[in-house]
This record gives sequence, C-alpha cells and structure tokens, in this order.
Amino acid sequence: MIAGLSKAITLYLAPLLALTAIILSLLALLAPTLLLHDQVALLTVLPSTALQSSSSNGVDGPSVFMGILGSCSRANNAANINCTSAALSPLYDLSVLPNSTPNQLLSAPAASTPAFIAVAIAFMALFFVAFTLISFSHKMGGKIKAMFEKPLLQRLSAWIGFFGFIIGLTSFLIVRMWFGKAVQDFNASIAAQGQQGPKLIAALGNAFTMAWVAYAFYAVPIICSLAKLNVTIPTKQGA
Repeated sequence: MIAGLSKAITLYLAPLLALTAIILSLLALLAPTLLLHDQVALLTVLPSTALQSSSSNGVDGPSVFMGILGSCSRANNAANINCTSAALSPLYDLSVLPNSTPNQLLSAPAASTPAFIAVAIAFMALFFVAFTLISFSHKMGGKIKAMFEKPLLQRLSAWIGFFGFIIGLTSFLIVRMWFGKAVQDFNASIAAQGQQGPKLIAALGNAFTMAWVAYAFYAVPIICSLAKLNVTIPTKQGA
C-alpha cells in the first residue's frame, strides 16, 4: 500500500503540483499589470481611515495595485482601472493619490529581480517537462525509455529544478522585504499626519501568498526527484 501511494505521488500528484506552482508563479509575476488588475497584487494602497480611527467602513477613494512589472490604479471604487505598461524597471502610476501622500516611499525593486523570477519560472517549466517525461518513461518504448532512464538526464533535471526553486524563492523573499519596508514606512508617514492625513492604508497583497503556496507545491516534485536520484545511482553502482 505504501509503495503504491509513493508511486501515485510520483506519477500523478508531483507533476500536477509542479504545474500548479508554475501557474501561481506566473500570476504573481504578471499581475496586476497584464491580468487580474484589481484582484492580485504584491502591494496595495486602498482607501481606509484605519490609521486615523478604529473604523474604516464605507470609505471611498483612490486605490493602487502594485506588482513586479507595473501598477494599476483607479480614482475611486466606481472608476475604471488604468494600468501602466509592463516593464522590468517600472514606474508606478501614483497620480490618483493625494498630494500629501508619501509617494516617494513606493518604488519598484531593482530590474534584476523580475528577471531572476522569470528565469526561475523558465527553470520550473523545464523541470516540469523533464520530470513528467522521466516519471512516465516506463510507459514509453525502446530508445525513448532508455534515454529518460539515464542517470545523467535525471541528475540534470533534478538540478534544474533545484536551481529554479532557489532562485525563485530567494527573489520573492527579496521582494517581500522590499515591499514590507515600503508598507511600514508608508503607513507610519500617513499616521504621523494625524486626522489631516490622506485616508489611505498600504498592505502587502495576496500575490505573496500565491508565491509561497507555489514554492511549497514545487518542493514536492523537487524532493521526489532528488530522492529518486539518490536511490537510483547507488543501486546502479552496486550492481
């Protein structure tokens, strides 16, 4: 039973988790500029009186949704959303915010960060294809089966996946620290203005949750691939 469960995880669950991780990572990278404009973001600035009082019900005002490649904004809850062009080093459109807003605290991370995330996703995609083909190689015939059972190919696949995991997770951690500091400083500046300050509040967005879930899922096929590699090679050497 345990052997059957392990085989099912390797054959079916692990590739599915890898594919889900790729999709979630792409959403976290491309939103909100290219898709899900007001639903997914790394950092949001929303209308609220929470920094001036304990209640923030029924507040209307400007909103800004920021991501790695750009931002989207609207003047009020009923207005249309306008998005900037996607770029590796974007300039956020904060024109809808009041003049007293500390806009200088809201800036994009270095241009290399989205580039590293894109490279990590490319590695994840390569690993997904290679891992899936290797997992189902026993159902292929002849030369194709022999090719995917080679230890060199399996080792290469595992290391591609591992580097994709490390590069992507590290990049998102850097972005999390960058935007976390921006949120802290922005809210502190708003609160320091008291009742005269703009009725806004900054918060980290749900794109980070998607990223953490993505890499938690992605860790499963990575562990399966590395474990299979460590078991297969000594067995072949012992033979």
